[in-house]
Amino acid sequence: MTRSHRIGAHRAASTVLVTALALGGTLSAGPASAAPQTGSVAATASSAPFRLVDIPMKDGVVLKADVFTPAPGTPGADAQGRYPVVVQPASWGQNDLEYVAQGKQLAAAGYVAVTYTVRGFWLSGGEIDVAGPTDVADISSVIDWALAHTPADPQRIGMVGLSLGGGLTLMGAAFDPRIKAVAALSGWGDLVDSLYSGQTRHLGAAGLLAAIQAPTGRKSPEFARILSDLFADRDMPEVVQWAKTRSPATYLDRINANGTAVFLASAWSDGIFNPSQITSFYQRLTGPKRLELRPGDHATQELTSLLGLPNATWASARGWLDQHLKSSGDRGESVQLEVRPTGAQESYPSWEAASTRTDRLRLGAPNRLGTGTLGGPAGSDWRASVVGGTDSGADGGIVELSGGLDQAIGLPPTVVLPLLPRSAGAVWQSDPYPEAQHIRGAARLHTSITASAPQGTAFAYLYDVDALGVGKLISHAPQSWSGEQPGKAFPLDVQLFATAYDLPAGHRLALVMDTKDPLYGGLTPLGSGVSFGSSATDPAELVLPLH
Repeated sequence: MTRSHRIGAHRAASTVLVTALALGGTLSAGPASAAPQTGSVAATASSAPFRLVDIPMKDGVVLKADVFTPAPGTPGADAQGRYPVVVQPASWGQNDLEYVAQGKQLAAAGYVAVTYTVRGFWLSGGEIDVAGPTDVADISSVIDWALAHTPADPQRIGMVGLSLGGGLTLMGAAFDPRIKAVAALSGWGDLVDSLYSGQTRHLGAAGLLAAIQAPTGRKSPEFARILSDLFADRDMPEVVQWAKTRSPATYLDRINANGTAVFLASAWSDGIFNPSQITSFYQRLTGPKRLELRPGDHATQELTSLLGLPNATWASARGWLDQHLKSSGDRGESVQLEVRPTGAQESYPSWEAASTRTDRLRLGAPNRLGTGTLGGPAGSDWRASVVGGTDSGADGGIVELSGGLDQAIGLPPTVVLPLLPRSAGAVWQSDPYPEAQHIRGAARLHTSITASAPQGTAFAYLYDVDALGVGKLISHAPQSWSGEQPGKAFPLDVQLFATAYDLPAGHRLALVMDTKDPLYGGLTPLGSGVSFGSSATDPAELVLPLH
């Protein structure tokens, strides 16, 4: 059986599932590109509440799609019988049947829902563009088709998407001013920061995306070259430019000028699109906006919704559409955070309001057991040396699994701090805190580096440590350098990924620094020398955002 036949068989089998889940009426499939019928606007759509359709693009490529239409008499239509329309691009490696449960619910609530398989995946034509110019043009073509072939109101257009679909919704907000409201779930605002934050290649994320794509889609020559260069650490300026072109942050002026209402949802431990790039993107939006962050990994917080089960993130997204496509909406902003590990719910008027003060914790010299103080006096000049390119056992975890475990059972990546080899990682630890510490935001680390090689990567990990020395990962981040003079100290600053975490009373904070993490493509040569240091004139410190 050929690959195309396998994909077709899967879609056929999935259609059976769609029928079982979605149909309370008639299923229709046919040549949807035919000219619309005459008569009222509502008459331009098939009488079937659900149908599989082909949508032609301007370059002749055909995208596979499905449409849910409100039943006759469903509230929400205007005087001409038109309903608000929600366009849903499928996520990475998925097809248009992904959002059957959402489509059915949206139609029942008075929306036309059009979901399409992004070009290059499954039975849609073309090659994978990863939210590039061709994908962006497809968004407008799908909207054009919906206005011509469904009872869609041109004044009430929205988009919702997960993962790749989330990135596409934000690109749509930038390039099609007809779109009034979007909900980007586990998407990206800055693809450069997602794949290359801290000037470090996020190979775990890229590897998972490549593995999902291999059986489900067709790489364009450009994407194949970019992916190969990323893995090989080759032509990185070209990779960065490719990602910048596909970053909604590059076009924020367009989104703000359009006044699009933007809803963003992400997970604290998203191993593909880190939360810091989303909080940064959110802060630069000037129109109506809302941000929600919860425990979990990439797309895990939305997972139950794909089965039609109640889901807080999708409920918020629906509420956002209702607010901005069915009512007058507002021009305010709001932030909703679910705190790790307590599950406490907190609301703030802005992201900045979540942190009300900072605590500057100086890093002290390591003692004879190899552990320095965190939060004590800075002391004299010191260095903590490690063998470069070796893994201390402190790591960012496994993409999808680690954040998923944190979401499900409160188990993030864990270490036993006394057992970490000090030859591979430097360790600092605070005294037990008499009161709970409410960490809100992105911690910042400053230190100096002296290395035997001109290039390298440092990884910083912040842990919640209990009385037994067991540390649970609060946050981490990589930071690479190149072109430095061997043997000469230089400053290094690392901004850890944003989080909301309550450190219990009686627990300690610990900071671990090493030079290797399987999640990333580090630059530190194996066996080289790396020293982390501090001086009286340039003290090493961790700046902790607190509420």
